[in-house]
Amino acid sequence: MGREPVDIQELRHLFLFAELDDDKLGWLAEQGEVACVDAGALVYEEGEPAECFYVLLEGTVSLLRRVQGDDIEINRTDQVGVYAGATQAYVGDRVPQRYLNSMRAVTDVRLFVLPGAAFTHMVREWFPMAMHLLEGLYFGLQATQSVVSQRERLLALGSLTAGLTHELNNPAAAAGRAAAELRERVDASHAHLRRMLAAPDGTAWVRAVVAFELALIERASATPGPDHDDDGEEELGDWLDAHHVPDPWEAGATLAEVGVGRADLEELAEVVPAEELPDAIAWVATTVGVRLLTKEVDEALGRITNLVDAARQYSQMDRAPLQETRLDELLDATLTMLSRKVPEAVTVVRDYDPDLGPIPVYAAELNQVWTNLIVNALYAMGGEGTLTVRTGLDGDCQVVEVIDTGPGVPPELTRRIFDPFFSTKPVGDGTGLGLDISYRIVVHRHHGDLTVDSRPGHTVFRVALPSTR
Repeated sequence: MGREPVDIQELRHLFLFAELDDDKLGWLAEQGEVACVDAGALVYEEGEPAECFYVLLEGTVSLLRRVQGDDIEINRTDQVGVYAGATQAYVGDRVPQRYLNSMRAVTDVRLFVLPGAAFTHMVREWFPMAMHLLEGLYFGLQATQSVVSQRERLLALGSLTAGLTHELNNPAAAAGRAAAELRERVDASHAHLRRMLAAPDGTAWVRAVVAFELALIERASATPGPDHDDDGEEELGDWLDAHHVPDPWEAGATLAEVGVGRADLEELAEVVPAEELPDAIAWVATTVGVRLLTKEVDEALGRITNLVDAARQYSQMDRAPLQETRLDELLDATLTMLSRKVPEAVTVVRDYDPDLGPIPVYAAELNQVWTNLIVNALYAMGGEGTLTVRTGLDGDCQVVEVIDTGPGVPPELTRRIFDPFFSTKPVGDGTGLGLDISYRIVVHRHHGDLTVDSRPGHTVFRVALPSTR
Protein backbone atom coordinates (compact mmCIF):
# COMPACT_ATOMS: atom_id res chain seq x y z
CA MET A 1 0.00 0.00 0.00
CA GLY A 2 1.64 3.19 -1.20
CA ARG A 3 1.23 6.69 0.23
CA GLU A 4 0.81 10.08 -1.43
CA PRO A 5 0.46 13.63 -0.13
CA VAL A 6 -3.06 15.02 0.02
CA ASP A 7 -4.19 17.49 -2.66
CA ILE A 8 -6.56 20.07 -1.12
CA GLN A 9 -8.18 20.73 -4.49
CA GLU A 10 -9.00 17.05 -4.87
CA LEU A 11 -10.68 17.09 -1.46
CA ARG A 12 -12.64 20.20 -2.43
CA HIS A 13 -14.32 18.32 -5.29
CA LEU A 14 -15.61 15.54 -3.03
CA PHE A 15 -19.28 15.93 -2.07
CA LEU A 16 -18.41 15.25 1.58
CA PHE A 17 -16.06 18.23 1.86
CA ALA A 18 -17.45 20.59 -0.81
CA GLU A 19 -18.76 23.12 1.74
CA LEU A 20 -15.60 23.31 3.86
CA ASP A 21 -13.41 26.40 3.85
CA ASP A 22 -9.67 26.38 3.11
CA ASP A 23 -8.67 26.15 6.78
CA LYS A 24 -10.72 23.01 7.33
CA LEU A 25 -9.53 21.47 4.08
CA GLY A 26 -5.97 22.23 5.13
CA TRP A 27 -6.54 20.55 8.48
CA LEU A 28 -7.88 17.43 6.75
CA ALA A 29 -4.85 17.38 4.47
CA GLU A 30 -2.55 17.53 7.49
CA GLN A 31 -4.39 14.83 9.43
CA GLY A 32 -4.99 12.39 6.59
CA GLU A 33 -3.13 10.85 3.71
CA VAL A 34 -3.77 9.26 0.33
CA ALA A 35 -3.30 5.49 0.17
CA CYS A 36 -2.72 3.65 -3.10
CA VAL A 37 -3.95 0.04 -3.01
CA ASP A 38 -3.25 -2.58 -5.67
CA ALA A 39 -6.09 -4.47 -7.32
CA GLY A 40 -7.15 -7.50 -5.27
CA ALA A 41 -5.66 -6.26 -2.01
CA LEU A 42 -7.69 -5.96 1.19
CA VAL A 43 -8.05 -2.40 2.48
CA TYR A 44 -9.49 -3.43 5.87
CA GLU A 45 -11.07 -6.60 7.28
CA GLU A 46 -14.38 -7.21 9.02
CA GLY A 47 -14.09 -7.56 12.80
CA GLU A 48 -10.80 -5.67 13.16
CA PRO A 49 -10.71 -2.48 15.28
CA ALA A 50 -12.15 0.37 13.21
CA GLU A 51 -9.22 2.79 13.14
CA CYS A 52 -9.65 4.72 9.89
CA PHE A 53 -12.29 6.49 7.81
CA TYR A 54 -11.88 5.88 4.06
CA VAL A 55 -13.06 8.00 1.11
CA LEU A 56 -12.73 6.72 -2.48
CA LEU A 57 -10.74 9.03 -4.77
CA GLU A 58 -10.18 6.78 -7.77
CA GLY A 59 -10.84 3.18 -8.87
CA THR A 60 -13.37 0.52 -7.90
CA VAL A 61 -13.87 -1.16 -4.50
CA SER A 62 -16.17 -3.85 -3.19
CA LEU A 63 -17.64 -4.26 0.29
CA LEU A 64 -17.81 -7.79 1.70
CA ARG A 65 -19.65 -9.50 4.55
CA ARG A 66 -18.55 -12.78 6.08
CA VAL A 67 -21.17 -15.55 5.96
CA GLN A 68 -20.31 -19.11 7.06
CA GLY A 69 -16.62 -18.31 6.73
CA ASP A 70 -16.98 -16.99 3.16
CA ASP A 71 -16.74 -13.33 2.14
CA ILE A 72 -19.87 -12.35 0.19
CA GLU A 73 -19.86 -9.16 -1.89
CA ILE A 74 -22.68 -6.84 -0.82
CA ASN A 75 -21.75 -3.76 -2.87
CA ARG A 76 -19.35 -2.68 -5.62
CA THR A 77 -18.80 0.94 -6.64
CA ASP A 78 -16.53 3.33 -8.49
CA GLN A 79 -18.35 6.48 -7.34
CA VAL A 80 -15.80 9.04 -6.22
CA GLY A 81 -16.48 10.29 -2.69
CA VAL A 82 -18.17 7.19 -1.29
CA TYR A 83 -16.96 6.38 2.21
CA ALA A 84 -16.65 3.43 4.58
CA GLY A 85 -14.69 2.18 7.58
CA ALA A 86 -14.88 3.91 10.96
CA THR A 87 -18.14 5.68 10.17
CA GLN A 88 -19.27 5.60 13.81
CA ALA A 89 -16.01 6.68 15.39
CA TYR A 90 -17.71 9.90 16.49
CA VAL A 91 -19.16 8.08 19.53
CA GLY A 92 -15.60 7.93 20.92
CA ASP A 93 -14.16 5.38 23.30
CA ARG A 94 -17.47 4.67 25.02
CA VAL A 95 -18.23 1.95 22.48
CA PRO A 96 -15.41 -0.20 21.03
CA GLN A 97 -15.69 0.14 17.27
CA ARG A 98 -14.95 -2.64 14.77
CA TYR A 99 -15.27 -2.76 11.03
CA LEU A 100 -18.72 -4.09 10.13
CA ASN A 101 -17.54 -5.29 6.72
CA SER A 102 -14.40 -5.74 4.64
CA MET A 103 -13.21 -3.55 1.75
CA ARG A 104 -11.27 -4.97 -1.18
CA ALA A 105 -9.75 -3.10 -4.12
CA VAL A 106 -11.25 -4.40 -7.36
CA THR A 107 -8.93 -2.24 -9.44
CA ASP A 108 -5.95 -0.15 -8.41
CA VAL A 109 -7.50 2.46 -6.14
CA ARG A 110 -6.63 5.68 -4.38
CA LEU A 111 -8.25 6.41 -1.02
CA PHE A 112 -8.24 9.40 1.30
CA VAL A 113 -7.54 7.92 4.75
CA LEU A 114 -8.45 9.81 7.92
CA PRO A 115 -7.60 8.34 11.35
CA GLY A 116 -10.64 7.61 13.51
CA ALA A 117 -9.53 10.10 16.18
CA ALA A 118 -9.28 12.87 13.59
CA PHE A 119 -12.70 11.94 12.18
CA THR A 120 -14.17 12.13 15.70
CA HIS A 121 -12.57 15.56 16.29
CA MET A 122 -13.87 16.85 12.96
CA VAL A 123 -17.47 15.81 13.62
CA ARG A 124 -17.48 17.01 17.24
CA GLU A 125 -15.80 20.37 16.66
CA TRP A 126 -17.12 21.37 13.26
CA PHE A 127 -20.67 20.06 13.47
CA PRO A 128 -21.64 20.17 17.18
CA MET A 129 -25.38 20.11 16.58
CA ALA A 130 -25.12 17.27 14.08
CA MET A 131 -22.83 15.50 16.54
CA HIS A 132 -25.46 15.64 19.28
CA LEU A 133 -28.13 14.41 16.88
CA LEU A 134 -25.98 11.53 15.61
CA GLU A 135 -24.90 10.57 19.10
CA GLY A 136 -28.47 10.67 20.37
CA LEU A 137 -29.63 8.60 17.43
CA TYR A 138 -26.88 6.02 17.92
CA PHE A 139 -27.22 5.54 21.67
CA GLY A 140 -31.00 5.98 21.58
CA LEU A 141 -31.32 3.21 19.02
CA GLN A 142 -28.96 0.99 21.00
CA ALA A 143 -30.87 1.60 24.24
CA THR A 144 -34.25 1.09 22.59
CA GLN A 145 -33.17 -2.13 20.95
CA SER A 146 -31.68 -3.39 24.21
CA VAL A 147 -34.83 -2.63 26.23
CA VAL A 148 -37.19 -4.08 23.65
CA SER A 149 -34.96 -7.13 23.22
CA GLN A 150 -34.94 -7.73 26.98
CA ARG A 151 -38.69 -7.17 27.10
CA GLU A 152 -39.23 -9.70 24.32
CA ARG A 153 -37.05 -12.25 26.09
CA LEU A 154 -38.91 -11.70 29.36
CA LEU A 155 -42.26 -12.12 27.62
CA ALA A 156 -41.04 -15.30 25.99
CA LEU A 157 -39.70 -16.54 29.33
CA GLY A 158 -42.98 -15.72 31.05
CA SER A 159 -44.96 -17.53 28.38
CA LEU A 160 -42.68 -20.57 28.58
CA THR A 161 -42.83 -20.54 32.39
CA ALA A 162 -46.64 -20.49 32.29
CA GLY A 163 -46.63 -23.36 29.82
CA LEU A 164 -44.15 -25.36 31.88
CA THR A 165 -46.18 -24.75 35.05
CA HIS A 166 -49.30 -25.98 33.27
CA GLU A 167 -47.53 -29.07 31.95
CA LEU A 168 -46.03 -29.86 35.36
CA ASN A 169 -49.37 -29.38 37.10
CA ASN A 170 -51.04 -32.29 35.29
CA PRO A 171 -48.60 -35.08 36.29
CA ALA A 172 -48.08 -33.53 39.74
CA ALA A 173 -51.84 -33.51 40.37
CA ALA A 174 -52.09 -37.10 39.08
CA ALA A 175 -49.31 -38.20 41.41
CA GLY A 176 -51.01 -36.43 44.34
CA ARG A 177 -54.38 -38.06 43.64
CA ALA A 178 -52.74 -41.47 43.24
CA ALA A 179 -50.80 -41.06 46.51
CA ALA A 180 -53.97 -40.14 48.41
CA GLU A 181 -55.84 -43.10 46.95
CA LEU A 182 -52.92 -45.40 47.71
CA ARG A 183 -53.29 -44.77 51.42
CA GLU A 184 -56.99 -45.63 51.33
CA ARG A 185 -56.44 -48.80 49.30
CA VAL A 186 -53.58 -50.02 51.47
CA ASP A 187 -55.76 -49.59 54.58
CA ALA A 188 -58.64 -51.42 52.90
CA SER A 189 -56.31 -54.19 51.75
CA HIS A 190 -55.08 -54.76 55.29
CA ALA A 191 -58.66 -54.93 56.61
CA HIS A 192 -59.71 -57.52 54.01
CA LEU A 193 -56.53 -59.54 54.62
CA ARG A 194 -57.11 -59.63 58.40
CA ARG A 195 -60.63 -60.98 57.89
CA MET A 196 -59.36 -63.61 55.41
CA LEU A 197 -56.69 -64.80 57.81
CA ALA A 198 -59.23 -64.99 60.66
CA ALA A 199 -61.43 -67.42 58.73
CA PRO A 200 -61.37 -71.03 60.03
CA ASP A 201 -59.68 -73.68 57.85
CA GLY A 202 -58.60 -71.05 55.33
CA THR A 203 -55.12 -72.22 54.44
CA ALA A 204 -55.92 -73.93 51.14
CA TRP A 205 -58.24 -71.37 49.65
CA VAL A 206 -56.13 -68.42 50.92
CA ARG A 207 -53.19 -69.86 49.01
CA ALA A 208 -55.36 -70.02 45.89
CA VAL A 209 -56.41 -66.39 46.36
CA VAL A 210 -52.76 -65.29 46.87
CA ALA A 211 -51.69 -67.18 43.73
CA PHE A 212 -54.51 -65.48 41.78
CA GLU A 213 -53.45 -62.08 43.16
CA LEU A 214 -49.79 -62.62 42.25
CA ALA A 215 -50.73 -63.46 38.66
CA LEU A 216 -52.77 -60.26 38.40
CA ILE A 217 -49.98 -58.17 39.96
CA GLU A 218 -47.67 -59.39 37.20
CA ARG A 219 -50.25 -58.31 34.62
CA ALA A 220 -50.61 -54.92 36.32
CA SER A 221 -46.84 -54.39 36.10
CA ALA A 222 -46.78 -55.05 32.35
CA THR A 223 -46.26 -52.13 29.97
CA PRO A 224 -48.55 -51.75 28.16
CA GLY A 225 -51.23 -53.60 30.13
CA PRO A 226 -53.97 -55.88 28.75
CA ASP A 227 -56.68 -54.45 26.50
CA HIS A 228 -59.51 -52.87 28.44
CA ASP A 229 -63.07 -54.05 27.67
CA ASP A 230 -65.85 -51.67 28.78
CA ASP A 231 -68.52 -54.34 28.30
CA GLY A 232 -66.45 -56.78 30.36
CA GLU A 233 -66.12 -54.18 33.11
CA GLU A 234 -69.91 -53.83 33.33
CA GLU A 235 -70.34 -57.61 33.38
CA LEU A 236 -67.77 -57.91 36.18
CA GLY A 237 -69.56 -55.25 38.19
CA ASP A 238 -72.86 -57.11 37.92
CA TRP A 239 -71.21 -60.40 39.00
CA LEU A 240 -69.40 -58.78 41.95
CA ASP A 241 -72.57 -57.03 43.05
CA ALA A 242 -74.47 -60.32 42.96
CA HIS A 243 -71.77 -61.90 45.17
CA HIS A 244 -71.86 -59.02 47.68
CA VAL A 245 -68.31 -57.77 47.03
CA PRO A 246 -67.80 -54.25 48.53
CA ASP A 247 -67.71 -51.41 45.97
CA PRO A 248 -68.42 -53.82 43.10
CA TRP A 249 -68.16 -51.29 40.26
CA GLU A 250 -64.85 -49.86 41.43
CA ALA A 251 -63.47 -53.36 42.00
CA GLY A 252 -64.79 -54.44 38.60
CA ALA A 253 -63.07 -51.53 36.85
CA THR A 254 -59.76 -52.40 38.53
CA LEU A 255 -59.95 -56.10 37.69
CA ALA A 256 -61.05 -55.42 34.11
CA GLU A 257 -58.01 -53.17 33.66
CA VAL A 258 -55.71 -56.19 34.16
CA GLY A 259 -57.76 -58.48 31.93
CA VAL A 260 -59.84 -60.40 34.51
CA GLY A 261 -63.01 -61.94 33.10
CA ARG A 262 -66.13 -63.46 34.64
CA ALA A 263 -64.76 -66.97 34.03
CA ASP A 264 -61.69 -66.16 36.17
CA LEU A 265 -63.87 -65.09 39.10
CA GLU A 266 -66.13 -68.09 38.83
CA GLU A 267 -63.07 -70.35 38.87
CA LEU A 268 -61.86 -68.62 42.02
CA ALA A 269 -65.33 -68.92 43.59
CA GLU A 270 -65.12 -72.70 43.29
CA VAL A 271 -62.24 -72.87 45.83
CA VAL A 272 -63.20 -70.01 48.16
CA PRO A 273 -66.05 -70.44 50.67
CA ALA A 274 -69.04 -68.31 49.72
CA GLU A 275 -68.96 -66.38 52.99
CA GLU A 276 -65.27 -65.49 52.46
CA LEU A 277 -65.52 -64.66 48.76
CA PRO A 278 -66.37 -60.93 49.16
CA ASP A 279 -63.26 -60.25 51.30
CA ALA A 280 -61.07 -62.43 49.07
CA ILE A 281 -62.02 -60.65 45.83
CA ALA A 282 -61.98 -57.22 47.52
CA TRP A 283 -58.46 -57.93 48.79
CA VAL A 284 -57.31 -58.98 45.30
CA ALA A 285 -58.89 -55.88 43.75
CA THR A 286 -57.32 -53.49 46.26
CA THR A 287 -53.81 -54.97 45.98
CA VAL A 288 -54.03 -54.88 42.19
CA GLY A 289 -55.30 -51.30 42.45
CA VAL A 290 -52.30 -50.42 44.62
CA ARG A 291 -49.94 -51.73 41.95
CA LEU A 292 -51.79 -49.80 39.21
CA LEU A 293 -51.64 -46.61 41.27
CA THR A 294 -47.92 -47.16 41.89
CA LYS A 295 -47.46 -47.46 38.14
CA GLU A 296 -49.46 -44.25 37.66
CA VAL A 297 -47.23 -42.44 40.16
CA ASP A 298 -44.12 -43.73 38.37
CA GLU A 299 -45.46 -42.47 35.03
CA ALA A 300 -46.36 -39.07 36.49
CA LEU A 301 -42.96 -38.67 38.11
CA GLY A 302 -41.32 -39.76 34.85
CA ARG A 303 -43.29 -37.07 33.01
CA ILE A 304 -42.18 -34.46 35.57
CA THR A 305 -38.57 -35.61 35.23
CA ASN A 306 -38.76 -35.35 31.45
CA LEU A 307 -40.20 -31.83 31.66
CA VAL A 308 -37.50 -30.74 34.12
CA ASP A 309 -34.84 -32.25 31.86
CA ALA A 310 -36.32 -30.39 28.89
CA ALA A 311 -36.32 -27.13 30.87
CA ARG A 312 -32.70 -27.71 31.88
CA GLN A 313 -31.75 -28.48 28.27
CA TYR A 314 -33.63 -25.40 27.07
CA SER A 315 -32.13 -23.01 29.63
CA GLN A 316 -28.70 -24.67 29.57
CA MET A 317 -28.31 -24.12 33.32
CA ASP A 318 -24.89 -24.97 34.76
CA ARG A 319 -23.44 -25.62 31.30
CA ALA A 320 -20.60 -24.00 29.41
CA PRO A 321 -21.80 -21.35 26.91
CA LEU A 322 -19.93 -23.04 24.02
CA GLN A 323 -20.36 -26.79 24.02
CA GLU A 324 -20.60 -29.84 21.80
CA THR A 325 -24.36 -30.42 21.44
CA ARG A 326 -26.75 -32.36 19.23
CA LEU A 327 -29.17 -30.06 17.44
CA ASP A 328 -32.05 -32.56 17.64
CA GLU A 329 -31.78 -32.52 21.46
CA LEU A 330 -32.05 -28.73 21.51
CA LEU A 331 -35.01 -28.82 19.13
CA ASP A 332 -36.79 -31.48 21.21
CA ALA A 333 -36.29 -29.41 24.37
CA THR A 334 -37.71 -26.32 22.66
CA LEU A 335 -40.72 -28.20 21.27
CA THR A 336 -41.41 -29.60 24.74
CA MET A 337 -41.27 -26.13 26.28
CA LEU A 338 -43.60 -24.80 23.55
CA SER A 339 -46.01 -27.76 23.55
CA ARG A 340 -48.77 -25.75 25.19
CA LYS A 341 -48.58 -23.20 22.36
CA VAL A 342 -49.23 -25.83 19.68
CA PRO A 343 -52.95 -25.86 18.75
CA GLU A 344 -54.73 -29.21 18.48
CA ALA A 345 -55.22 -28.72 14.73
CA VAL A 346 -51.46 -28.32 14.12
CA THR A 347 -49.48 -31.48 13.39
CA VAL A 348 -45.83 -31.41 14.45
CA VAL A 349 -43.44 -33.50 12.33
CA ARG A 350 -39.89 -34.14 13.58
CA ASP A 351 -37.69 -35.17 10.66
CA TYR A 352 -34.21 -35.55 12.15
CA ASP A 353 -31.14 -36.92 10.40
CA PRO A 354 -29.94 -39.66 12.80
CA ASP A 355 -26.39 -39.50 11.43
CA LEU A 356 -25.75 -35.93 12.61
CA GLY A 357 -23.31 -35.72 15.52
CA PRO A 358 -22.71 -33.00 18.10
CA ILE A 359 -21.38 -29.62 16.95
CA PRO A 360 -19.90 -26.70 18.94
CA VAL A 361 -22.65 -24.11 19.56
CA TYR A 362 -23.95 -21.63 22.11
CA ALA A 363 -26.87 -23.89 22.97
CA ALA A 364 -28.99 -21.51 25.07
CA GLU A 365 -28.82 -18.86 22.34
CA LEU A 366 -29.79 -21.34 19.64
CA ASN A 367 -32.79 -22.38 21.73
CA GLN A 368 -33.91 -18.77 21.51
CA VAL A 369 -33.59 -18.99 17.72
CA TRP A 370 -35.68 -22.18 17.61
CA THR A 371 -38.27 -20.52 19.87
CA ASN A 372 -38.59 -17.48 17.61
CA LEU A 373 -38.85 -19.53 14.41
CA ILE A 374 -41.35 -22.05 15.81
CA VAL A 375 -43.57 -19.40 17.46
CA ASN A 376 -43.60 -17.39 14.22
CA ALA A 377 -44.50 -20.51 12.23
CA LEU A 378 -47.38 -21.33 14.60
CA TYR A 379 -48.62 -17.75 14.37
CA ALA A 380 -48.45 -17.82 10.57
CA MET A 381 -50.58 -20.97 10.34
CA GLY A 382 -53.39 -19.41 12.37
CA GLY A 383 -54.20 -22.50 14.43
CA GLU A 384 -54.10 -25.29 11.83
CA GLY A 385 -51.60 -26.89 9.48
CA THR A 386 -48.34 -28.82 9.69
CA LEU A 387 -45.17 -27.69 11.42
CA THR A 388 -42.09 -29.60 10.25
CA VAL A 389 -38.76 -29.38 12.05
CA ARG A 390 -36.01 -30.99 9.98
CA THR A 391 -32.26 -31.47 10.37
CA GLY A 392 -29.72 -32.45 7.75
CA LEU A 393 -26.22 -31.96 6.38
CA ASP A 394 -25.20 -29.53 3.65
CA GLY A 395 -21.49 -29.69 2.93
CA ASP A 396 -19.63 -28.69 6.09
CA CYS A 397 -22.76 -27.31 7.74
CA GLN A 398 -25.53 -28.87 9.78
CA VAL A 399 -28.89 -27.47 8.71
CA VAL A 400 -32.13 -26.94 10.62
CA GLU A 401 -35.31 -26.12 8.70
CA VAL A 402 -38.54 -24.89 10.29
CA ILE A 403 -41.33 -25.32 7.76
CA ASP A 404 -44.95 -24.20 8.03
CA THR A 405 -47.99 -24.48 5.79
CA GLY A 406 -49.19 -20.93 6.38
CA PRO A 407 -50.04 -18.36 3.70
CA GLY A 408 -46.39 -17.35 3.26
CA VAL A 409 -44.50 -14.06 3.32
CA PRO A 410 -45.04 -11.69 0.36
CA PRO A 411 -41.90 -11.41 -1.85
CA GLU A 412 -41.61 -7.68 -1.25
CA LEU A 413 -41.30 -8.29 2.51
CA THR A 414 -38.84 -11.21 2.58
CA ARG A 415 -35.85 -8.91 2.01
CA ARG A 416 -36.81 -6.90 5.12
CA ILE A 417 -37.88 -9.74 7.37
CA PHE A 418 -34.60 -9.82 9.34
CA ASP A 419 -34.47 -6.03 9.83
CA PRO A 420 -34.78 -4.82 13.44
CA PHE A 421 -38.27 -3.62 14.43
CA PHE A 422 -39.81 -4.91 11.21
CA SER A 423 -42.80 -7.19 11.76
CA THR A 424 -45.54 -8.66 9.60
CA LYS A 425 -47.75 -9.01 12.68
CA PRO A 426 -50.39 -6.41 13.61
CA VAL A 427 -49.31 -3.57 15.88
CA GLY A 428 -49.11 -4.85 19.46
CA ASP A 429 -48.59 -8.49 18.52
CA GLY A 430 -44.85 -8.34 17.99
CA THR A 431 -41.77 -6.17 18.54
CA GLY A 432 -40.08 -6.98 15.24
CA LEU A 433 -36.92 -8.11 17.01
CA GLY A 434 -37.36 -11.89 17.10
CA LEU A 435 -35.92 -12.55 13.66
CA ASP A 436 -33.31 -9.80 14.02
CA ILE A 437 -32.08 -11.43 17.24
CA SER A 438 -32.15 -14.84 15.56
CA TYR A 439 -30.15 -13.53 12.60
CA ARG A 440 -27.48 -12.02 14.83
CA ILE A 441 -27.20 -15.23 16.89
CA VAL A 442 -26.86 -17.43 13.80
CA VAL A 443 -24.76 -15.19 11.54
CA HIS A 444 -22.63 -13.09 13.90
CA ARG A 445 -22.38 -15.44 16.89
CA HIS A 446 -22.07 -18.77 15.05
CA HIS A 447 -20.78 -17.57 11.64
CA GLY A 448 -23.69 -19.41 10.06
CA ASP A 449 -26.52 -18.35 7.78
CA LEU A 450 -30.26 -17.76 8.24
CA THR A 451 -32.45 -17.54 5.13
CA VAL A 452 -36.13 -17.70 4.25
CA ASP A 453 -37.88 -19.18 1.22
CA SER A 454 -41.61 -18.57 1.15
CA ARG A 455 -44.58 -19.27 -1.04
CA PRO A 456 -48.24 -19.87 -0.14
CA GLY A 457 -48.52 -23.11 1.81
CA HIS A 458 -44.77 -23.60 2.22
CA THR A 459 -42.47 -21.28 4.18
CA VAL A 460 -38.99 -22.48 5.12
CA PHE A 461 -36.64 -20.77 7.57
CA ARG A 462 -33.25 -22.40 7.08
CA VAL A 463 -30.43 -22.23 9.64
CA ALA A 464 -26.99 -23.43 8.51
CA LEU A 465 -24.33 -23.87 11.21
CA PRO A 466 -20.66 -24.77 10.60
CA SER A 467 -19.81 -28.24 11.91
CA THR A 468 -16.49 -26.94 13.25
CA ARG A 469 -15.33 -23.63 14.70
